[in-house]
Amino acid sequence: MRKAAALSTAAALALAATSGVAAMQSPPKAEDVVGNASQVELRDGLDTGNLSSKRITMAYFQRIFSLDRPREELTPAEQKAADAMKAGAPAGQSLRSIIALNNLAMAQAHESDLRYRAGAPLGPLDGLPILVKDNIETKDAMATTAGSLALKDNITGRDAPIIARLRAGGVVILGKANLSEWANIRSDNSISGWSATGGQTRNPYALDRNTCGSSSGSGAAVAAGLAWAAIGTETDGSITCPAAINGIVGLKPTVGLLSRTYIVPISHSQDTPGPMTRTVRDAALMLNAMAGSDPADAATKEADARKVDYTAGLKPDALKGVRIGVMRYAAGFHPGTDAEFEKALAVLKAQGATLVEVKEFPNRDKIGGDELIVLLTELKADLNSYLASTDPLKVKTRTLADVIAFNKANADKEMPLFGQELFEKAQATKGLTDPDYIKARDEAKRLAGPEGIDALLKADKLDALVAPTLGPAWLIDPVLGDRFVGGGAGGAAAVAGYPHLTVPMGSVRGLPVGLSFVGAAWSEARLLAYGYAFEQATHARRMPSFLATISE
Repeated sequence: MRKAAALSTAAALALAATSGVAAMQSPPKAEDVVGNASQVELRDGLDTGNLSSKRITMAYFQRIFSLDRPREELTPAEQKAADAMKAGAPAGQSLRSIIALNNLAMAQAHESDLRYRAGAPLGPLDGLPILVKDNIETKDAMATTAGSLALKDNITGRDAPIIARLRAGGVVILGKANLSEWANIRSDNSISGWSATGGQTRNPYALDRNTCGSSSGSGAAVAAGLAWAAIGTETDGSITCPAAINGIVGLKPTVGLLSRTYIVPISHSQDTPGPMTRTVRDAALMLNAMAGSDPADAATKEADARKVDYTAGLKPDALKGVRIGVMRYAAGFHPGTDAEFEKALAVLKAQGATLVEVKEFPNRDKIGGDELIVLLTELKADLNSYLASTDPLKVKTRTLADVIAFNKANADKEMPLFGQELFEKAQATKGLTDPDYIKARDEAKRLAGPEGIDALLKADKLDALVAPTLGPAWLIDPVLGDRFVGGGAGGAAAVAGYPHLTVPMGSVRGLPVGLSFVGAAWSEARLLAYGYAFEQATHARRMPSFLATISE
C-alpha cells in the first residue's frame, strides 16, 4: 500500500508547492528548516511564528524526495511533487529508509498550526513530524507490513497506544520507516536493512554500508535529517545497533515502560519500542510522551508508577560523583573503536565520574542459547496472536505457518537473498507451556538480570555500565550477509529487559560509533542524564556526507 498512500500525499504536496497553500509563496528549502534541527529549534520556530508545522512537514517531504528514492522510482504524482519542490535523489544516492508516506500528514500539520494560532498547542511535540517503524500500527491509511509482502494490505485503522499518546500531544505522523523484514528474525543469514517491501536501506555516511537493524530505516532517516525523531523497536539490538551505526541516539527502555500493543511481535519477554533521535534531550521528550501503562499489555502494569519527567535530570554536570563500570569484556574487538572508547572514558573521568574496571560478565556464554529458545517459542505464539487480530479480508496469512508458506510461494520476491530457517525452527517449537521453554526463559532472565547486571552494579556500588555499542558499519554484502563487529554491550540488557542507551561516541574513518550506557530496570532517567552530560562534553555527532563509499 506504499504507492497508494504516497500518491495521495504527493498530490497534496504538489498542490501545496505550486499554489502557495497557507500563504507560502514557494516551498521552503529543507536544509534551511530541518536538516539537523532538534525539537528545541523546531519548537522555537513554531512558538515565534517563524515556522509553521505545515512548512516543517513540507520541508521534510522535500528532503525525503531529495534523498530517499531515485526520481525514476517515484510514482507520477510523486515526480510532480518532487519537480515542484525542485527535489530529486541523484542516481545512486537513495537511502530507501522510508516505506510509506502519510496522506494525512499535511492535514495533521494544519490542525497543529490552528492550535498555535489560538495559543493552545497540546504540548512540547505539537506539530513536529516523526517517522514510525513499519511494524507499529497507526490508524492513518498506511499498511503495517513489518517489511513483508504478506502484510502489504494490513491497514488496520488502529493506533498502537504509543502512537495514540504521541497523537494526543499533536505529533504529525510523517510516514513509515523501512526495517529488516520481520524485525530480523526470519533468517540467521539475513542482510540487515532489507525488506521485500522497502528494499535495502543504506547508510547515509557511506551508501555502500549497512544500517544495521532491525530499525534500519528509523536510524538512517533520522541521521539523514528526514525527520527529527523516529520510533524503533528492539528485541535484542534493533534500536541500539542502528542508532550507533547511523550516528544517532537510541534508547531501548525497560520492557514494560512502553506498550507493545498493535506492534508486530517477536517476543513478549524482550520486545519494546523506543525513541531514536539526534540528541539525548529529544529522546527524553519522546520517552515522556510514550511512556505509560496499557491495560492490554500486562508487562506495563508498573509503567504509570515508574515513569518520570525524563528531561528533569538532563544537566551538563550529571556525571559528577557517578560510579561507572567499564565493561572490558564488551570491548577489544576493533582497534579504531577501542581508540574512540578510550577517549570516551577520559571524558567520563574528566566530567567527574569514577571508573571501575569490569573484566567479565558472569555466565555470559550460557545466556545466548537460552535466549534463542525463548525468542523462537514466543515468536510462534505471539505472531499467531497478532495475525489473528488482523482483518482476514486484508491479511490472508493467519499464522506463522501461513507466512512460511507465503514466502515459499513468493520466493523470488521474499527470499532472493536469504531464507527463513529461523521461522521454520520457530514453527517447530512446542508452545509456551513447554518445560524447556519455561526453564530457558527463567534461567536467561536470572543470569542476565539479578545474577548479571544487578550483581555487577551491586558488587562495586556502580550507577551504570559502559562499553562501545559495536564497531563501525560493514559493507552491504548479498553474498556473505551481515558481518557484525563487536556488539556485546547490550545483549544482557535485552535479555533481562533492562534499559540500554547509546549515544554518539566518535567515528572511525568517518563512520560513527556509539557509547552504550546500561543500567538496572527502570533507570532510564539516570542513563539519559549520563548520556546527556557525555553528549554536551563531546558533541561527537557529525552530519552524514552521503558518500558513495568511505574511500572517498
